[in-house]
Amino acid sequence: MARKIALRDAIREGMSEEMRADENVFLMGEEVAEYNGAYKVSKGMLDEFGARRVVDTPIAELGFAGIGVGAAMNGLRPIVEFMTWNFAVLAFDQLVNNAAKTLSQSAGEFKCPIVFRGPSGSAGQLAQQHSQTFESWMANTPGLKVVSCVDPADAKGLIKSAIRDDDPVCMMESELLYGHEGEVPEEEYLVPIGKAAVRKEGTDVTLVTFNKMIIPTMEAAEELEKEGISAEVIDLRTIRPLDHESLVKSIKKTNRMVVIDESWPFGSISSEIAYRMQKYAFDYLDAPVTRINAADTSLPYAPTLVEEYLPNAEKIIKAVKEVSYIKK
Repeated sequence: MARKIALRDAIREGMSEEMRADENVFLMGEEVAEYNGAYKVSKGMLDEFGARRVVDTPIAELGFAGIGVGAAMNGLRPIVEFMTWNFAVLAFDQLVNNAAKTLSQSAGEFKCPIVFRGPSGSAGQLAQQHSQTFESWMANTPGLKVVSCVDPADAKGLIKSAIRDDDPVCMMESELLYGHEGEVPEEEYLVPIGKAAVRKEGTDVTLVTFNKMIIPTMEAAEELEKEGISAEVIDLRTIRPLDHESLVKSIKKTNRMVVIDESWPFGSISSEIAYRMQKYAFDYLDAPVTRINAADTSLPYAPTLVEEYLPNAEKIIKAVKEVSYIKK
């Protein structure tokens, strides 16, 4: 049986189920306890698990990320919530130099089973310092796994898999879509890290995306269908390890690909995908892989500029027609 619940509720269910099953799992972060979380993701968890396992922290990301890494090295399984990944910049020393390198620096003696989670990407008029997209930042670091998904059912299954994983996992959510609803099974299940999902099957072009860019991508696919263009939509769900096998399989069918990526274009997830497709699927491509990214600048404040800055359905449709050599 499945029921329709919001993304925030699905993530909470996943965390709570793992905390009930394993007393070594705990949640820490700014306002996660008394305030029920900045976006109410942890609502009610303090009442159920108590202050020893749902821990409010000071506004000191470097400090509490370090506490989490130390706890993970000593056998616990922390979930560290950042109010936004923009604030995680202050904790990068712990993520990049400690969590990601614990296994290799200790020659396999210590594992670091920790989850860092919170919203990534733009969320309206939040301007330059609160609107960055962090998937490519984290995925560039060997030793970190990165998941990024806003489908409630998949997000629940992925957070459960992330908590059970013996490696550090960065989970990217969306501030705008915590209220986004979807069908979520009631029974126990996991979603594997490292496996993409086909959201819509098609034959003419492959659209690849992740996180909240799935919304304009699906809108574009529906509009293209009206014009006789059948688009296959793939939601990566996991950024690292990247499921390029599923992408190659799709290209063998459609022979064209457009990547929709909210991050900046230089050194982005779309750059990596384009490289892998020319390496592993070159003979199947009828056109170069193209991409739609955010503008190569910091996000402006003005709403008209925000709209211009981000990928949208209109830009995706235009790119599809370009790779399909349709002049109109």
